[in-house]
Amino acid sequence: MAKRLQAQRLDGIDYSPRVEFVQLASEEADVVNLGQGFPDFSPPEFAVEAFQHAVSGDFMLNQYTKAFVIIIEPFFDCYEPMTLMAGGRPVFVSLKPSPTQKGEPDSSSNWQLDPTELASKFTSRTKAFILNTPNNPLGKVFSKEELELVASLCQQHDVVCISDEVYQWMVFDGFQHISIASLPGMWERTLTIGSAGKTFSVTGWKVGWVLGPDSLMKHLRTVHQNSIYHCATQGQAAVAQSFEREQLHFGRPSSYFVQLPQYIQRCRDHMIQSLQSMGFRPVIPQGSYFLITDISDFKNKMPDLPGAAGEPYDRRFVKWMIKNKGLVAVPVSIFFSLPHQKFFDHYIRFCFVKDESTLRAMDQKLQKWKAELTP
Repeated sequence: MAKRLQAQRLDGIDYSPRVEFVQLASEEADVVNLGQGFPDFSPPEFAVEAFQHAVSGDFMLNQYTKAFVIIIEPFFDCYEPMTLMAGGRPVFVSLKPSPTQKGEPDSSSNWQLDPTELASKFTSRTKAFILNTPNNPLGKVFSKEELELVASLCQQHDVVCISDEVYQWMVFDGFQHISIASLPGMWERTLTIGSAGKTFSVTGWKVGWVLGPDSLMKHLRTVHQNSIYHCATQGQAAVAQSFEREQLHFGRPSSYFVQLPQYIQRCRDHMIQSLQSMGFRPVIPQGSYFLITDISDFKNKMPDLPGAAGEPYDRRFVKWMIKNKGLVAVPVSIFFSLPHQKFFDHYIRFCFVKDESTLRAMDQKLQKWKAELTP
């Protein structure tokens, strides 16, 4: 029998850098995991009760119920392999940080797209544009002006926008999340993605949704019904009931969509202060679960950390930090295309959506590290 060869578009997508760091963390006895993006506190009681009701209620819920794609860097690392799996060709455009005054903290709002560079990425072969706001891993919330630029280019070149807005409720410091589908002329060419995992702090439920016009949704439904068979119907029912509950409390202090970002912002501020005390230089996020922090000072002081030939510095640093300092993070270079990784290998990503006990454990690790550096 002839040897079977997989399609070339699958080359390399079987490897996940995040899995490597999760495995490394599991091998250490005493680590604080700030790398993976999951809350380690309980979801709201109403969501759990809704799930319990869905499980024990209606028993029928247990039954069946090479185009070019522009991707903004840094990007959630599944976008590239998903594009390749679909037979598309990823085209990358990078957010770049603007200079800050010495001593002034950096912010995700300082990371901008170059309008000329962005426009140059659109061609007659461009079929889709992937937007992620708030952005993972940067925490950038795209402004109305930035979204209008993207919208105008999508309309000019007849491009579909796939907008990942799973962190839409996690926005801080008075910033506002805007759905690009709400802009003039964009509803008919936008698919907007949401996630119950992020919305209700239940990342293990794996329930999400897509909003868009029927002209696009009919094709998505065809793909979905022939590929997805593992989502528990009870989870879907629980999410629906949770949204019904939120509709009654929307905009009020009792709303989870009000309470969650307030709590998360306190966690963010706690982590920022703690990291700064150790010499890290966090980029203050406007939204999401994550912040990235500049490790250039460590790179200058410890340039020769062990690692494979050509391995980006941030990957070597994270492995060293897990083994020697008991703190888990994720290297930011994995969120960039291969040619651009070397330009962004001095950042690592932390998840601040953690219980207070986890943040206190982080404090202890950082203070011990700081004490070791004190002469």
